[in-house]
Amino acid sequence: QVHPVESGGGSVQAGGSLRLSCESSTYTLRSYCMGWFRQAPGKEREGVAYIDMEGTTRYEESLEGRFAISKENAKNTWYLQMTRLTPEDSGMYFCAVETDCRLVPGYKPDFEYWGQGTQVTVSS
Repeated sequence: QVHPVESGGGSVQAGGSLRLSCESSTYTLRSYCMGWFRQAPGKEREGVAYIDMEGTTRYEESLEGRFAISKENAKNTWYLQMTRLTPEDSGMYFCAVETDCRLVPGYKPDFEYWGQGTQVTVSS
């Protein structure tokens, strides 16, 4: 059973960095996508970054360059490195998994399994 669990959230001052981690309970999947999402109070959840089993990545255009997604297969873990944080980056960050997924051009992931979220707060 896939059960993503996030960690690494916290409070940081503007301009600082944080690295979020997400661990999933199984990697017996033949193919998968992992993603990071965020939701600020009063706003809709938005996709931040995705990565598939082959290492193909995709980013929310406005965040590429400041955020980087990566994975460590041996630890069943993927990461979101966030730099030059601003107060607008504050919110709850969620990781998610879609099985049977590859980030080919034009494919929009439909994530099936979600973590509980980790809070990120950036102060000015």
